[in-house]
Amino acid sequence: MTVHDHARHLDTMNEAMSPSAPVAELVEGLLAGRRIALARAISAVENQGPGFRELLDAVHARAGRAQRIGVTGPPGAGKSTLVAALIAHYRGRAQSIGVVAVDPTSPFTGGALLGDRIRMNDVALDDGVFIRSMATRGSAGGLALTTEEVADVMDAYGFDRIIIETVGVGQTELGIAAAADTTAVVLVPESGDGIQAMKAGLMEVSDLFVINKADRPGADRMAREISMMLHLRTGNFMRNLPAHHGVDLSRAGSDRNARTLARPQPESGARPVWEIPVLQTVAEAQQGIDALVAALDAHFEWLVSSGQRERRRTERWTERVREVANRSIGRTVWRSRGGDEMLAKAAAAPDATARSPYQVAATIVAATLGEDVPVARYQSTGRS
Repeated sequence: MTVHDHARHLDTMNEAMSPSAPVAELVEGLLAGRRIALARAISAVENQGPGFRELLDAVHARAGRAQRIGVTGPPGAGKSTLVAALIAHYRGRAQSIGVVAVDPTSPFTGGALLGDRIRMNDVALDDGVFIRSMATRGSAGGLALTTEEVADVMDAYGFDRIIIETVGVGQTELGIAAAADTTAVVLVPESGDGIQAMKAGLMEVSDLFVINKADRPGADRMAREISMMLHLRTGNFMRNLPAHHGVDLSRAGSDRNARTLARPQPESGARPVWEIPVLQTVAEAQQGIDALVAALDAHFEWLVSSGQRERRRTERWTERVREVANRSIGRTVWRSRGGDEMLAKAAAAPDATARSPYQVAATIVAATLGEDVPVARYQSTGRS
């Protein structure tokens, strides 16, 4: 059977497949709004237990309605406190909230350290709030391996907002940009020189910046520097910079101010572009939260009206398909068809390291998938 025949065979199986009785019962409970079913479904997905693919297939049509808000930033920025403040605000509007809090993996149990959930304890007992801590388990990008799938389950359950809080991240942990509709990068005045920070890859993914703990010295300066760098990039230097003495949190909280963030694109006069705001908050004192929520609402409205939300969802879907396919192919190559044994045998040969990894990999792929994979040849460029 060639790889193409195998793929057609799998397609036929998938068309004929219906959820097993336990999975169907779990899906029924999930869609009926039973929290115990939600918890069990998330556990099945997180652990990739029996039937988790059937479960995700069954809930897919119900996902995609909630706004997914990513909250990321360096350790100590007060992300969990800020998330708790957002939850309190949304609950004041009678909206339900699902939270995925990604914590570092415990070196002893392999589970999440639960630091984020502990810091959100005041809101965790609210019936309209569901907080799930997930361990990174070695996954890069600031997220756990199945964060997006867990968000899908929460979405299908019916939450109005889903907040995804990453672990404390640095320059390259950018997985949140693919998982969220709106990404907020949270910094503190002590985060360092603003211009140096703008060089970090993390700063490239933000839809809005939040300078938390803004009652500390240096908050105004950092907000000005980030705003300056943003306007230099977009060619709007010195436009809408914060006042010399900082942001007036009471005025910035108005809905009208936040909704001016989407403005017509100058060269076309029609299609709106998103102007990334730089906001200041003191999450512990609930200062600046109204302005932050207004900005989040405005960004979501801009995503929908500009067509960007559908484009981002399509990109997210495409990448998910690639990831799922890669995982499936990997399992087929290494586990189902003896790739691990072939590699072990090749590594045990006396001259193992003398062979190109590309040659060995091509041999394994050809043997396991039945395809003649060309071997990439290294050509010297003359550089050391």
